Amino acid sequence: MKLPYLPVDLDFSEQIKKTISGNKPITVHYFEKKNEVETVKGLARKTAARNNGEFIVFENGEKIRLDRIIVFDGKPGPAYDEYDSYALACLDCMGGMD
Repeated sequence: MKLPYLPVDLDFSEQIKKTISGNKPITVHYFEKKNEVETVKGLARKTAARNNGEFIVFENGEKIRLDRIIVFDGKPGPAYDEYDSYALACLDCMGGMD
């Protein structure tokens, strides 16, 4: 299932562009297509807009949708709240202790 692209806060986009211009390796944790958490480390070269969203493009060719980023270079991204809910899902139930 393909998730619709959710617009990303302009400040976050600008922060990404500024970090990329620093030409230093970064670490990004994000949700991949199967909604599993992945990590990429390396040099981000640019951001690119496509018909299905805006992406960070790494020097190895890997592309990450901005709205799927959980943590970008140590800072919470747009998907952080989704991850927090995902990570704490087991705390929402009583686990058989009615």
